[in-house]
Amino acid sequence: MVKTLPFADIQVPVPGFGAMGLSHGLGTNLSLEEAEPVLLKAIELGCTFWDTAVVYGAGVNEKLLGDFIRKHNVRDKLFIASKCGFDIKKGSVTGGVTNSPAHIKEYIDETIERLGFTPDLYYIHRIDPKTPLEDSIPALDEIRKAGKTKYIGLSECSAKTLRKANSIAKIDAVQAEYSAFETIHETDGLIDTAKELGVAYVAFSPLGHGWLVDDSNFKSPDDFAPDDFRRTVPKFQGENFYKNLAIVEEIKKLAAKKGCKTTQVALAWVAAQGMISIPGTTKAQRLEENFAATDIELTEEEKKEMRKIIDAAKPAGNRYNEAYQAMVGH
Repeated sequence: MVKTLPFADIQVPVPGFGAMGLSHGLGTNLSLEEAEPVLLKAIELGCTFWDTAVVYGAGVNEKLLGDFIRKHNVRDKLFIASKCGFDIKKGSVTGGVTNSPAHIKEYIDETIERLGFTPDLYYIHRIDPKTPLEDSIPALDEIRKAGKTKYIGLSECSAKTLRKANSIAKIDAVQAEYSAFETIHETDGLIDTAKELGVAYVAFSPLGHGWLVDDSNFKSPDDFAPDDFRRTVPKFQGENFYKNLAIVEEIKKLAAKKGCKTTQVALAWVAAQGMISIPGTTKAQRLEENFAATDIELTEEEKKEMRKIIDAAKPAGNRYNEAYQAMVGH
């Protein structure tokens, strides 16, 4: 049975689907034919809240989804979210964060061209401290009023920024990391602020960047592919790797006791917090396992056990390398 959570004035199915890994970040760049099995499986299951961004493969990910949707004529079945905020034309993600009104207006048009339709939700991907919210948020609101997106959001912002942005124009969603493995936003006010303002919280990396899966073969930092972004992330390096692996083992024990997959316990936990998770995968079987989390209900005792694991062992190491860390928290 499909489980839903509120988003603005509608209900959306959870978990959703994060499309980034199809063409960005994990050493993958799938063709339409290679991506079709997982995307077709998502539609078959009712996993129809899909997330992409301009920066994922510099537009490649958006075009991949657009080509698939047009080929199979399934636009009416899907909720599509995308994001701008990185100037992909400068050729450097770390040096090209911009929230200028001109960028937002230019990039939404290019997103629409690649997708072949207007997205349901459009975010600012990272907050540019050089551009006042008084400039960027009205521009975002303007594209909503123009019918180029139905909803608007912010990704990886601070509680303070979310509150101020929402005072300028209604923000429908905030996207930020959250999992049993990463709970920083429980303590920095972002989750509480989103709830207070009625802003949907979309949780990316709900499986801890691949930690919270049963058949993870990562036994040391050297197990990541050479171009896997996790090689640059502090929490996956050195002693941090082994400390964090111990947390994962505790969650796996809870899943084994419940008789289900670790991924399913992890995703059921996020849903129990009222958040829309967007796990990503390139495999249809994995997506089927993820979506089966809709059948998992954590008892109050299991929630307490999970909370005990989480609170007893906070992950060691920053979520990002220094270059990316400088772009979050504004």
